[in-house]
Amino acid sequence: MRATTAALAAVAAVCLSPASALDNGVALTPPMGWLSWERFRCNTDCTNDPENCISEQLYMDMADQMVADGYRDVGYEYVNIDDCWPAKQRVNGKQVPDPVRFPRGIKFLADYMHSRGLKLGLYSDAGTETCGGYPGIEGHEKVDLETFASWEIDSLKLDGCYFNNRTDYPAYYGMVSGLLNATERPILFSCSYPAYLQGNTFINYTYAAEICNGWRLYDDIQDNWGSVEGIINFWGQHQEELAPAAGPGHQNDPDMILVGDTALATPAAARTQLAIWSILSAPLLMSNDLRNMTHWQKEILLNTGVIAVNQDPLVKQGTRVALSVGEAWFKPLANGDVAVGKGLEPRLAHGEGNSRALLDEGVLVHCDDAGVEEDLLLPVGHVAQVVGHEEGC
Repeated sequence: MRATTAALAAVAAVCLSPASALDNGVALTPPMGWLSWERFRCNTDCTNDPENCISEQLYMDMADQMVADGYRDVGYEYVNIDDCWPAKQRVNGKQVPDPVRFPRGIKFLADYMHSRGLKLGLYSDAGTETCGGYPGIEGHEKVDLETFASWEIDSLKLDGCYFNNRTDYPAYYGMVSGLLNATERPILFSCSYPAYLQGNTFINYTYAAEICNGWRLYDDIQDNWGSVEGIINFWGQHQEELAPAAGPGHQNDPDMILVGDTALATPAAARTQLAIWSILSAPLLMSNDLRNMTHWQKEILLNTGVIAVNQDPLVKQGTRVALSVGEAWFKPLANGDVAVGKGLEPRLAHGEGNSRALLDEGVLVHCDDAGVEEDLLLPVGHVAQVVGHEEGC
């Protein structure tokens, strides 16, 4: 029987007293890693497509590639399983992985990741079923979360399909957060409920920051530039309500990084997404085939200067500023510098001005002591770090 809204709120209040709100010590800077969904979806046909189906081998392959190509060494550490991993039926009341596609189980994969200096993420759903039609946790919350913890996972993404009473979402996710605390394992908690409430009701992002390490709040990213642009514009339009909720341990999540996929087929497009996501202090979770990346794609994803902006310990979400030459994004950094990211259109750099300490060769930023000049120009997708200015430029 579904718990009532009042009951869920009561449980959440107990689990989330001021002394026991989500306190797992993780995501002090935005999580970085790889996630299967956008690229591999729910491909379960391991007979005809063994290299690309959702299976233990896919995640082992990606882990090996993350180590071999240097992704782990610059901060990408989570390898995240998404939907379609479980068997369709529970065994003795517990979720189990598909025995054909995951014959050695999730604990085996967790050990595999940990032995390589990586972490394992898992997916489930707040409803009776996942979006792909596999078992969700509703009605089995305690046993499922304890099972996941016993497998030694490091991250849990909890989707919101087939959860029938949407007014219950915040309290329900609060209850789950408390149950994760009770496992005493530091499991990063990624919540999806704000995305299901978007446009229908007020969303309290301060509350989300108390119970989640990250939260999806907009449409799933799709493999086309229009989807990426729509997300960037949404963040700019709603920055006054979103930016204050971001900080160490809790960040707004605009969804996956598509560098290596069709949507970002040019270096300019790829740099744009990574730059803006870094300015936003957003999770950097690649969804691509790491086995088939070009040199320039790897170079962009491994750009330690841009990653440093993303991982700045202040974890301030940058904001968009409209200039006469277009738009730019500004992010305060812990040392008093400001990171600047160019918006969506390419511009030619000009003017030496007081340009300095730039992270990308050829990027020029014109600043003065008064702040931002109207001719601040960056090539598309580049990030510059301007030193010695606490505000503006």
